Amino acid sequence: MPDARNASSDHTEMLRAEAQKLGLDAVGIARLTSDAHLPGRLSHFLNEKRHGDMDWMETHADRRGDPLRLWPEAKSAVVFGQSYAPPTNPLEALDHRSNAAISVYAKGRDYHDVLKKRIKSLARTFAERSGADVKVFVDTAPLMEKPLAAKAGLGWQGKHTILVSREHGDWLFLGVMLTTAELEPDAEMTDHCGSCSRCLDICPTNAFPAPYQLDARRCIAYLTIEHKGHIAPEFRTAIGNRVFGCDDCAAVCPWNKFAGAATEIKYAARPETDNPPLAELLALDDAAFRLRFAGTPIKRTGRDRIVRNTLIASGNSGDRSLLRHIEPLLADESPLVRAMAVWAARRLADTNELHALQRRYRDSEHDPEVAAEWIIPMEEQAA
Repeated sequence: MPDARNASSDHTEMLRAEAQKLGLDAVGIARLTSDAHLPGRLSHFLNEKRHGDMDWMETHADRRGDPLRLWPEAKSAVVFGQSYAPPTNPLEALDHRSNAAISVYAKGRDYHDVLKKRIKSLARTFAERSGADVKVFVDTAPLMEKPLAAKAGLGWQGKHTILVSREHGDWLFLGVMLTTAELEPDAEMTDHCGSCSRCLDICPTNAFPAPYQLDARRCIAYLTIEHKGHIAPEFRTAIGNRVFGCDDCAAVCPWNKFAGAATEIKYAARPETDNPPLAELLALDDAAFRLRFAGTPIKRTGRDRIVRNTLIASGNSGDRSLLRHIEPLLADESPLVRAMAVWAARRLADTNELHALQRRYRDSEHDPEVAAEWIIPMEEQAA
């Protein structure tokens, strides 16, 4: 009769070898057991409404907090990480205010496509050799990848809630293979944040109510990517020129000094996504937007939200040459775009220019959200 421990060891060695061949940078294994703390943490997050309008987080919340509810027959989770560490400091983009700052993870091919394809290939090989059933997830199911990755020894969740790796910093894409095979688990990684609070201190919008807690409603990544409505005035100046996502809390982590630049060429920045001029993004219609950002995570957010964000960045830029690109958007079909076009114009136009724009566009505006943007708040008048 074959030794189950030897079989488990053989399967684990095969997983690690195949992962290396496929360019996956980290592999960890966790034994699936019900976690007494995770459902409570998730419930607190949802009860406090910190997920904003990400309603999908509430859907099947019971399964999200426990992988065994997602698949009761599963015995092990194999968590894979692939580095997307940037070659330069992404915070440097914030100094170029007439250009869009785009999050590192979104500058290349959508990692959902790249990583899932590779893990599926590995999972097929594993299933054939082990006879076990497998299921692969890359942000495609109610599964909390970061706690699983920590349990599997890939790193720990930092005070900014991002997974931090001793080898790769906090620049890891994560994917999970659940399996009915009983594999020998790796040791869970302990927290190495210590007294450091750089990630909390740098946040422009104070999105962390406490260490290890995030209020997504205040997070620039959430506001510029997930939030579908108008962005509240209190956050607009703090957004700066961040048009898609925010890398601030990740970029300042001291553990990044051990991370070499990612070697996966598919995650490399493209010319059209590498912090392009704001003027180029303001000119995008839907067709041009889809063509420019095909295959990237940016495409999923849609043209209107990206132009909304670009208008906020334009208003923060101090670049008056952008006014000629903003004016056509005062008549855009999308109220989301028109409202932020008004805000940007108010920030950049002089008094005479603003009065002329009001005469041309304000009286014909019927959307209350857009009309409200034409009303200059008292504090701006005083300034």
